[in-house]
Amino acid sequence: MTSSTSPVTGIASAGASIFADALDAQAVPVTRVDWRPPMDGTESDLATVATDPLRQEANRRAAEAVLGVQAMVVDVAPASEILGLEKGQFLHAGPPLEWANASGPMRGALMGAAALEGMVDDPQDAEALFQSGANVSLEPCHHRNSVGPMAGVVSPSMWMWVLEDPADGRRAYCSLNEGLGKVLRYGAYSPEVLSKLRWMSEKLGPLLKEAVGNTAEPINATSILGQMLQMGDEAHNRNRAGTLMLMRDLAPAMVQSSADAADVAETFAFMGGNDHFFLNVAMPACKVAMDAARGIEGSSMVVAMARNGTEFGIQVAGTDDEWFTGPAQIADGLFLGDYGPEDANPDIGDSAITETIGIGGFSMATAPAIVRFVGGSVPDAFATTRRMGEITLAENNRWAIPVMEFMGAPTGIDVSKVCRTGILPQINTGMAGRVAGVGQVGAGLVNPPAEIFPAALAELARRTRARQN
Repeated sequence: MTSSTSPVTGIASAGASIFADALDAQAVPVTRVDWRPPMDGTESDLATVATDPLRQEANRRAAEAVLGVQAMVVDVAPASEILGLEKGQFLHAGPPLEWANASGPMRGALMGAAALEGMVDDPQDAEALFQSGANVSLEPCHHRNSVGPMAGVVSPSMWMWVLEDPADGRRAYCSLNEGLGKVLRYGAYSPEVLSKLRWMSEKLGPLLKEAVGNTAEPINATSILGQMLQMGDEAHNRNRAGTLMLMRDLAPAMVQSSADAADVAETFAFMGGNDHFFLNVAMPACKVAMDAARGIEGSSMVVAMARNGTEFGIQVAGTDDEWFTGPAQIADGLFLGDYGPEDANPDIGDSAITETIGIGGFSMATAPAIVRFVGGSVPDAFATTRRMGEITLAENNRWAIPVMEFMGAPTGIDVSKVCRTGILPQINTGMAGRVAGVGQVGAGLVNPPAEIFPAALAELARRTRARQN
């Protein structure tokens, strides 16, 4: 309440806009606040978690751990060697999944991988193999410290990037990027897809391994990510600058390698023609950082967001390795050629690890050109980055966004803030065709299913009450 002689210097308005509109009409300074009531049924759990004496310090430690990681590229090697995968063992994106519940693109990628490993001659024959469950197993990439884009299928002969935090030796892994269109990760398994994968295992992987081992100094993926954000990439659906910087760092060692000049030239052409090549370095860089916060008791920070094409799952620092899942959503965006929403599969892939740490859809403001690929508008991109700051715990000053006064990328999704505000994380993503074998049909924007955050909050509250009793 102001006295009759006190000037009005500003008013905050939340909720319906009619009050703010009236003030605007009277030239009264007004700040519009996007306030919403908490998600239904979360009030008690929010109170329990908010008053947990461990929470504030736990979240500070979690954010500090994540922001302190330097992810270095240290090797490239076959999955059989570094992950111990054996014939018949397959990794996939997202939370745990059984063949019976697998979507079209996930089935297509698994069928193609089975043919790649020589388990069947024709990829379509692999369907009976997976249905029987004999001599095959499916496991999430995250369960082996890995991440996989889209279907994320990894089989023993596939080569993988190895990233490491030198402070403690923790590692994360990701397969090599095939490019866009009809590729295995989008569920395609044609002879051309398998031929490219064989070339990647026979030529690309060994050449990259030799080059990584002979660079003048280790490649710092964390540093490259910071430079990318200042060059118009957001490191999920735009990786052009990152790919070029990676090529720059690898080029001298590649040219001086033992590989034939023709193989080196072919590799340069492949990398240079694939703007997304760096994505598969960015993802494990984000993974190794987020894993630094795992297991911190009382922390409400999300450490993984992942989708398998059927379900969307999150994991939280203070709930160990438990998954909280709900139905994957279909992205809203732009489609290739004559494809439309009816052709798109629900959201799929581990690549939302980028948003989990604050880039990708969270840093849309730094890459306004991305809206031409995923839809929306430039003002939407700026608004999204500001909104994501309302549900995160920190800013990553290594990853500054120039156009927003060099604010740090909004980092560390807080389950309790999501439930309190109703604001859901924003992800930008590619869209796979719902039918196995089709490949990519578009790209767009998508949110997680809302119910997974109250579920995670309830588990945090349960653990808090158990600890206090």
